Amino acid sequence: MTEWWELLSSLNRALFSAAAFFSVIFVWQLIAAFIGLGGDEIDADVDADTDLDHDGTYDHFEHGADADAVESTIAFKLLSIRSIITFFTLFTWGGALYMSQGASVSRALTYGTLWGLAGMFIIALLFFLMKKMTHTGTKKLATCVGTTGTVYLDIPKGGTGEVRVTVSNVVSYVKARVKDGGGLKANSPVKVLRLLGQTMVEVKEDKG
Repeated sequence: MTEWWELLSSLNRALFSAAAFFSVIFVWQLIAAFIGLGGDEIDADVDADTDLDHDGTYDHFEHGADADAVESTIAFKLLSIRSIITFFTLFTWGGALYMSQGASVSRALTYGTLWGLAGMFIIALLFFLMKKMTHTGTKKLATCVGTTGTVYLDIPKGGTGEVRVTVSNVVSYVKARVKDGGGLKANSPVKVLRLLGQTMVEVKEDKG
């Protein structure tokens, strides 16, 4: 192992080192995405894009193209972070492996770039489809009113997060605001009070 490492060029060593570094971040991002630790990175964007109207209502984001535009913007901001990490992970691994097999620097970096772009597209598509699968219509969403669940992504004061509730007998992740503009941390128990448009609910802390 030591001899193999010593035989590598300085650039090849740097690529392997970078590949290991980005791999750790990549794996952490995947784990965070599935257990809800990635929510903090969107809280600021959600708050900025979904502030209350001056009259205290949510109508501006409850219907039509405005709501879709906000959801798409938030989704792609998230995807860009994960996609960039994916690109550098595969780019560095591809470049390092091809160089270690005797490929020229230009060819190795070209192949690494192609690996990175392919992975970037696949991850972006995967998370986009996952996000779309969590959307539910008003008719189905109404079945969760009056039920209890837990906060999945922190709900900041006056802002929007996500809750894990049962919708039509299926565990779903739904956008949520706290009654009276309060805030709740992830894993807090909540009760769904009413619908706020087609994809959002109003909740309060469930104290039992």
